[in-house]
Amino acid sequence: GKALVTAGHRSIVLSGKGRLVEQLINDGSEHIQGDIGKKSLTVVLWIKRLRKLIVELQVDILHARSRLPAWICYFALRGLPRSQRPRFVTTVHGLYSISKYSAVMTKADAVISVSNTVKRYIYENYPRVEKRRVHLIFRGVDTNQFPYNYRPDDSWLSNWYNRYPTLKDRFVVTLPGRLSRQKGHEEFIRIIAKAVRDNLPISGLVVGDINAKNDYIDSLMSAVEDQHLPVIFTGHRKDIREIYAISDVVLSLAAKPESFGRTVLEPLSLGVPVIGYNHGGVGEILAALFPQGLVSPHDLVELYQTILAFNASPPFVPETHLFSLETMQMQTLELYESLAVCNSR
Repeated sequence: GKALVTAGHRSIVLSGKGRLVEQLINDGSEHIQGDIGKKSLTVVLWIKRLRKLIVELQVDILHARSRLPAWICYFALRGLPRSQRPRFVTTVHGLYSISKYSAVMTKADAVISVSNTVKRYIYENYPRVEKRRVHLIFRGVDTNQFPYNYRPDDSWLSNWYNRYPTLKDRFVVTLPGRLSRQKGHEEFIRIIAKAVRDNLPISGLVVGDINAKNDYIDSLMSAVEDQHLPVIFTGHRKDIREIYAISDVVLSLAAKPESFGRTVLEPLSLGVPVIGYNHGGVGEILAALFPQGLVSPHDLVELYQTILAFNASPPFVPETHLFSLETMQMQTLELYESLAVCNSR
């Protein structure tokens, strides 16, 4: 949205409310609130509403980023004469279940894949998709927000260690991301337990929202408490950059291949080592930027040995400008502009 506004375009976002709406508006976009992604029969009412908005706002590009909104867009466009239809774009952010429901993400004039992993997923599972409509645009990190060799200021460090004094002079291993069974938290706890048994001066950080506790989160906390493990659950944090920066290593332990791996790219941009399973987008990023951090999926022996090696001799993470937010924005705007030109013809 900010890139569109900076380039002189009008940016309008239709979504439910969320943490980033205020930032979106401050950066110059307009926001229309609507539960277009709500799994409810009432969501079909948005087909007519969206069709009306498209005409009233004279939309040139309609970009959907998840499946249910994509279906609403698809049916809204079908009800418009061709002369009034904007060009339709989708971004495939995930490796969705293979189904007719998911196939809507391949029905656009242009389909953006966020990694080679996603591109292969599209070609293998939806072979009818014309390759000319699929555009590889990697997600990117803002290197201004995550600058190389960044160090938190003294005030932040003082507050952090006042709150978590046990992290001082420890080898800090961080697992960021949503707390779900797919993110490897149980394996993380087993690794920390093994390190404790081996007298490694380690501390684990689990960074992710714990406000809406469930049986799974309760089981993780109980496992930590029962074994008296040095693992801290921070909950959701806005200062993830600072947390990465004080970490000795960041882990990515997703059970299944993921489409990209933002929580791998962000710490690497800062120069912080990352260890992750060699599959999906995480494997792509590490292979390109920090191959020392690649380990076989679910091989806890290899994972543990790599952590030991990094503890004994901290590895150098080179500075990189691959996978940048600026490149992602530029390529996306170029795609929009090419589609708009074609539409005007």
